[in-house]
Amino acid sequence: MQKWARIKYMPCMPIGDNHSRITGCDRHIQLARKAAQEGMVLLKNNGGVLPLEKGARVAVFGAAQINYVKGGGGSGEVYCDYTSNIYEGLKCKSDISVYDPLSLFYESHVKSALKKCELEGKKNYEAIITEPKIPSELLAGARDFTDTAIITVWRYSREGKDRYADGSDCYFELSCEERLMVETVCEGFEKVIVLLNTGAMIDTSWFANNDKIAAALMIWQGGMEGGLAAADVLVGEVCPSGKLVDTCAANFGDYPSSRGFHESDDYVKYTEDIFVGYRYFETVPGMKEKVVYPFGFGLSYTAFEISGVSAAAIGGRISVSANVKNIGACSGKEVVQVYYSAPEGKLTKAARELGAFAKTRLLAPGEAETLTMLFDIKDMASYDDIGCVQKSAYVMEAGDYKIYVGNSVRDAKQIAYTYTLDEDVVIEQLTEYCTPNSLGKRLTASGEYIYVPNANYAPKSFACKYKCEYKPPEEDGRPYMLIDVANGEVSLDDFIAQLTDTELHELLVGKKSTGVADTDGVGGLERYGIPTPMTADGPAGLRIFPEKGVTTTAFPIETMLACTWNLQLVEQIGVAAALETKDNNLSMWLAPALNIHRSPLCGRNFEYFSEDPFVSGKMAAAVIRGAQSQRIVATAKHFACNNKETNRRKSDSIVSERALREIYLKGFEICIKESSPGLVMTSYNKINGISAAEHPELITGILRGEWGFKGLVTTDWHNSCIRSLEVKAGNDIHMPSTSNTNKNIPYIDTIELENTREELAVCVKRLLELILWLE
Repeated sequence: MQKWARIKYMPCMPIGDNHSRITGCDRHIQLARKAAQEGMVLLKNNGGVLPLEKGARVAVFGAAQINYVKGGGGSGEVYCDYTSNIYEGLKCKSDISVYDPLSLFYESHVKSALKKCELEGKKNYEAIITEPKIPSELLAGARDFTDTAIITVWRYSREGKDRYADGSDCYFELSCEERLMVETVCEGFEKVIVLLNTGAMIDTSWFANNDKIAAALMIWQGGMEGGLAAADVLVGEVCPSGKLVDTCAANFGDYPSSRGFHESDDYVKYTEDIFVGYRYFETVPGMKEKVVYPFGFGLSYTAFEISGVSAAAIGGRISVSANVKNIGACSGKEVVQVYYSAPEGKLTKAARELGAFAKTRLLAPGEAETLTMLFDIKDMASYDDIGCVQKSAYVMEAGDYKIYVGNSVRDAKQIAYTYTLDEDVVIEQLTEYCTPNSLGKRLTASGEYIYVPNANYAPKSFACKYKCEYKPPEEDGRPYMLIDVANGEVSLDDFIAQLTDTELHELLVGKKSTGVADTDGVGGLERYGIPTPMTADGPAGLRIFPEKGVTTTAFPIETMLACTWNLQLVEQIGVAAALETKDNNLSMWLAPALNIHRSPLCGRNFEYFSEDPFVSGKMAAAVIRGAQSQRIVATAKHFACNNKETNRRKSDSIVSERALREIYLKGFEICIKESSPGLVMTSYNKINGISAAEHPELITGILRGEWGFKGLVTTDWHNSCIRSLEVKAGNDIHMPSTSNTNKNIPYIDTIELENTREELAVCVKRLLELILWLE
């Protein structure tokens, strides 16, 4: 096919088998179902209530059995042909029976709520569906039908809106109506099972500490096949193998970020510093007792034995091997997790940090597999931002670096091998970047806060080293075309030299959507044969608005994908999403997102992987490798500290340089170095007083300078930044095609040219290099 044919001409050329449409194909739908199956986490199973026995009868309570939430709203929304719910999933199983009158009551309730929502002019996802009081006759009928009840609980969140924990929003805890439902069910049934259809961490103590509730399954938001996948696990057709990627605390207030999350719309102070998630609960005295289910935890229908653990330092890496044997009665998979602890020295440190993990294949009863996990010794270094050992450097202090192996952070046991340093070692000398001026205090491992003085730090700027003198085409001569560059007939530098300053600037703002695109495109100068590749939202699949008439595959949310701990499976999701992107003549998939689950209240947690940066980085790298293997650009977003949606365009994330580097940038660093995404999207928020899109230290200093990123950087859509400052910072593209104040006015007509030719040209070069990479 001619280069850029899909971009230029948008031919109707499906790329599936036998020239069929691959978008929303059965193979992708089954992949979504498999990912949902493998991402579910069994939290409780007293007495082996699950899986349900053949011939079992169940009564299902809660609106979530009908109003199943496949994913979150905003850019993470996916429009698909259907969404299977929990009731439908259970009805597909011939070996069990469901008390239909009760489920049909909930179906009627949900339909009425959605109808009311429609009459009020709201979209379905804005509907507030409360739990109705259970009619006494239905309750009595359910009791006569069975002794087994399933309680379903759902939560929905979306881009642009955070949750609250002040009584106005029962996101974390159960609502009054839900509590009444739980109490009623627990009083009337011998066996009670809980299903949590949620996109982020919520209260789990109400069932963990209730002896009347025998089992609980975190079914997350599993995409279009989520209801069917939940039924697969409930009846034992699939053995659960998911593990938590967040810590379940007893109360919302137990999370260290809780106290200041809604302190101000204008800023968030990250005073917990590096102690996020399990780093906090496993380190700070008295906090272990606050944990209901620890990071990495997840039960199975079978049992595994981890033995023969050994480790050694080989060529700058720690190699850990472990034998995993299925000693239970059914086939299943196990996840082995490797943690390390650095010695407490001049720098405060977390008690444990995840260093590596691996998941077995499906092991039959009695079958075993030996797993080998590797991580760099330098990964155990800490960033010294205040000069305790060496300022602005990653350092390893003298002492013993202990290794722990197990199937959760709490169950991991120290192994015989210890890596020991006799003296402090500077691993990597860096430059002071992105330092806060007004943090105030930061947490230490003892649970005490230390005072952080105002730094009065002046951000660094970077001179543009790219040279680009204007050399127009000869009079009446043919200008160079971009295809000439692709064919090796002219250099890219010579091609760029012929462009005027105005043309350079025009290339650095978005272009209007064509075809089925709804998030605009880039490039687009016809005179020079520069095509206009279109972008598309994610990350739970390809998002195309319904009015375009195309439905796609809705995959599980990123948190659920992370709970699979299966990098190969997640990479397959990236491949599938990229193929659907290409099938629709789109070129750039705006996924994955990998911000940190700092607080359960962030409205966009469903769109992110984990509280842990290592898990986030590894998962994002897998998605990107999969997508870009199909010559579709993947996008690591939102760079960085987009951990709150309230006033997200102006809110200031005030964070120490150490926490920034070790927690909030680390996942990006891993995915950049391991998968080389073509695109990075900056976030709306400020970082220590400077908007991310205008931050030269963040983009040019760290991303491009320290990490060696060669790709393109774009803003998030309709930000509030100054375009010239974005260009100077190294943020190449401003999206979308129209201005923030008036979506009918092209951005190019609203901004003066305030950058040097060289600053514009280097951004254009990165854009054109990406377009040249596309097919």
